[in-house]
Amino acid sequence: MMDWYHGDWGYAGIAGMAMMVALWGVIIGFAVWAIAHFTRTEPSQVANVESSHAILDRRLASGEIGAEEYARIRHALNAPDAPGLTSSSP
Repeated sequence: MMDWYHGDWGYAGIAGMAMMVALWGVIIGFAVWAIAHFTRTEPSQVANVESSHAILDRRLASGEIGAEEYARIRHALNAPDAPGLTSSSP
């Protein structure tokens, strides 16, 4: 009767260890998800950025502005300190 504990874990010890592993798995998984969720950038936000020169080229190609206005705006974009960038079209 003195040697009733043989050093094995038993069911409670194994269940406790399994629950501790599961708990740490959930904590680490949540940390990885949170870091990935809050640090990523949406591809749609990056892809929708269009430079002012590309917008100007697109407006000229679609006929929205004329060649003279295109040249004036292009010059003003290349030299932002140059006066005379006033819109004459809506």
